[in-house]
Amino acid sequence: MATAQDRASVPPGAGLNDDIGEDKRLAIYRSQLRIREAEQRAYDLFLQNLVKGTSHLSLGQEAVATGFAEAMQKGDLSFCTYRGHAHTLARGVSVEKVLGELMQRDNGLMRGKGGSMHLTSEEHGVMGSYAIIGAHLPIACGAAWRAQYKGDKDVSVCFFGDGTTNIGAFHEALNFAAVWKLPVVFVCENNLYMEYTPIGDVTAVPHPAADRAASYGLERIIIDGNDADVVYRTAQKAYANARAGEGPSLIEALTYRHSGHSRADPAKYRPEGELEKWKERDPIKIYRERLKQFGVGDKVIADIDASVRKEVDDATEACKAAPMPPLDILTTDVYADGGWAWRN
Repeated sequence: MATAQDRASVPPGAGLNDDIGEDKRLAIYRSQLRIREAEQRAYDLFLQNLVKGTSHLSLGQEAVATGFAEAMQKGDLSFCTYRGHAHTLARGVSVEKVLGELMQRDNGLMRGKGGSMHLTSEEHGVMGSYAIIGAHLPIACGAAWRAQYKGDKDVSVCFFGDGTTNIGAFHEALNFAAVWKLPVVFVCENNLYMEYTPIGDVTAVPHPAADRAASYGLERIIIDGNDADVVYRTAQKAYANARAGEGPSLIEALTYRHSGHSRADPAKYRPEGELEKWKERDPIKIYRERLKQFGVGDKVIADIDASVRKEVDDATEACKAAPMPPLDILTTDVYADGGWAWRN
């Protein structure tokens, strides 16, 4: 069975030779950096007691969210886990809206009522972050079935962690999607660990998603999840297949979270040196070098860096100055019919 160290040695990938154009490359770099800076700021705000409770960061996994989002078309749908900040930001939600939600301010994405684990923006195609492991996979199938039935061309993209592959909903959703040839793409962000347990310790196959694909008649797809170009190209192909009526894809993206499972987790269970080895394959570092290899100048990169940091700084100050949500919205948007009084 593959070890964490084996997986950490995945080579940089074929993305270097794929000319996707400078504008797209700069957008991919900006998106990854924006996610990194926003989530690092969220961590800093937590230490200042301005973010309450816990949250689950994607530091080190930015290439997955960015690559899949940048390949999407308007109208495509994202279904996220509780580790959903990155995917929400990648779909174009502002840093202020995300940080405001984490800080429980009235300028937050859901006016402070959803919090870290429930980020949702129908406007941006973010159809919810789900705190229950595996709960969103069948829901993504439902959205894809609607598109198929109505003849719409949108694709549903469902992100989940490696631990979800041992949940019954994973197998049910994969089987259902394959039988009906639904336009849905399942993306396993394999960061080697479930909550605190290495996925390899409790799974019968080395690659928990890809090695099970054949059970549902799907292609075995494993990619370098730290190389945004590889992710982007893989997403493009999967989306094209889905729109053409060729059914679902199951993609296992190998990546690594730099921090613990959540704020409450110091990640003492990781082998010595593992984090440092994976940081050599930091997606931001990889992509900054990729831009230089394609002839992008240092000043262009520095200007993006400065612009993103200013965006995060401005968002932080706006959230600090924003009021808490008023009490009169406490019972609004609770039920689909918009009210609660008649239930009492």
